[in-house]
Amino acid sequence: MEAKAIAKTVRITPRKARLVVDLIRNKDVAEAKAILKLTKKQACEVVSKVLNSACANAEHNYNMDSSNLYVKTAYVTDGIRMKRMLPRAKGRGDVIVKRSCNITVIVAEKESK
Repeated sequence: MEAKAIAKTVRITPRKARLVVDLIRNKDVAEAKAILKLTKKQACEVVSKVLNSACANAEHNYNMDSSNLYVKTAYVTDGIRMKRMLPRAKGRGDVIVKRSCNITVIVAEKESK
């Protein structure tokens, strides 16, 4: 059994968010929360919210034990791209692409042996 949470159209570039998500993959939830709390990256706050949401979904929707959860998979996909114009010399304009991403975290219970 696994529980999932998704944050869509987060205004962080996917490349920066992937750096943070790679840190918590396949870790215990308590350890992942500690890592996110101590890492100084902009994406940590959003990834932490998604992780907390996935844990809450596991507890309330699937009656899983919160102390026995781990991050099964976590990944970042590209979201929408907003295109903006920046005025340049001689009447030209440069296109600025403001990227966003979708963050997905799936937690599952560890299997007892």
